[in-house]
Amino acid sequence: MTPLADVVVVETGTANVASVVAALARLGRRALLTRDAEVVRTADCVVVPGVGTFGAAVASIDAAKLRRVLSERVARDQALFGICLGMQVFGDASEESPGATGLGAYRGVFRRFPQRPLLRVPQFGWNRIEGDGQGIDDGYAYFANSYRLEEAPAGWSVAWADHGGPFVAALERGATTLCQFHPEVSGTYGATCLQRWLERSRCLSEVTA
Repeated sequence: MTPLADVVVVETGTANVASVVAALARLGRRALLTRDAEVVRTADCVVVPGVGTFGAAVASIDAAKLRRVLSERVARDQALFGICLGMQVFGDASEESPGATGLGAYRGVFRRFPQRPLLRVPQFGWNRIEGDGQGIDDGYAYFANSYRLEEAPAGWSVAWADHGGPFVAALERGATTLCQFHPEVSGTYGATCLQRWLERSRCLSEVTA
């Protein structure tokens, strides 16, 4: 049954989803938290948040039997928005969790920021984003990450940031948007990114009493 909510937010067990739900509410959207694979499969729009480790997030997805469901949403161009770790799990793997396999929606392995004097790892704070003119706009967003994707996967629009070297800040293709940054705590810029995805994904209904 299609849930009576504007946006389904996947409970991976590795994320504090309260800020995501609040960000959607500020945009006039209701959110339904779920780990139910059938609800995620049939939802109009899905958000995959993430804070924690790559291995734990992938294990949680597998435990809920969501691996195939989430992979198929991307393949079928069903609306999906991934945030931070919720972006990383759609890649192939991460140095953070050797042996853990991502969903493989795009090719790429996440690697730790280099150990350099004065380079803070994890990266906590605001960073400049530069889009390619095809997807995510330029702006400033809040990041909290130790691992990054260095090369752009084929077939995706890419936005970049720099912390000890350039890395992928966001990927976009069709109705899928994946952000390494946290739009839910990135002020007006983050709200604009979410609203743009909602509009492109046709999740346009207003919350009613």
